[in-house]
Amino acid sequence: MSKTVLVTGASRGIGAATAIACANDGFDVIVHYADAATQAERVAERIRASGQRALLVRADVARESDVLRMFSIIASEMNPLNALVNNAGIVDVACLVRDMSVARMRRMFDVNVVGAMLCAREGLRAGVSSIVNVSSIAASLGSPGLYVDYAASKAALDTFTKGLAREVAAQGVRVNAVRPGIIDTDIHASGGHEQTVRDSIAGIPMQRLGRAEEIAAAVVWLLSDAASYTTGALLDVGGGR
Repeated sequence: MSKTVLVTGASRGIGAATAIACANDGFDVIVHYADAATQAERVAERIRASGQRALLVRADVARESDVLRMFSIIASEMNPLNALVNNAGIVDVACLVRDMSVARMRRMFDVNVVGAMLCAREGLRAGVSSIVNVSSIAASLGSPGLYVDYAASKAALDTFTKGLAREVAAQGVRVNAVRPGIIDTDIHASGGHEQTVRDSIAGIPMQRLGRAEEIAAAVVWLLSDAASYTTGALLDVGGGR
């Protein structure tokens, strides 16, 4: 029997690796993207090459109308949705809290928190049985002097994960989160953090950056029957940080 997963933010990095790993595990995949259509199409091509179906959908997850349209397209063009991976998220340039604009704070929470909650809401309405939120170890560390707002948004996502897991457990729905450490993806370039990332290796007990594929493997496990008794979990995949 076919199974279908929506992976948000699937055009690059952890999202792309997760979409491909899900396809390799037998999922048909909805490849969500915000802007990078060409990259998203490359991900879809790899999914199709593995023998699974792929559907590309563009949406701004912070806009309810976009999210509703996305789920409408999924309902009309794909098999019933079984799983959701809330991976879409943003960072920003390094900034002290005292210098942050309200616009930056709101956009951070609109995408990283409200977007995930909207997709979870619609996923539940569509009948998903498993949700995995992609959080961050920054939620525990706070990211002082870098992006406290990002860390705070991921802490909110952790709380949402735990609360929703308890709310829907009796309905047979599992909700978990993976919390990556510092992963070698191009999201750091978008925030201008490449050198900061390289400098951080000395503080990682395993003395290396993580790979997107390592996060994807954790997500796929949480989606699988092997994790059937796991819900409300925050799984750290961060090299010991």
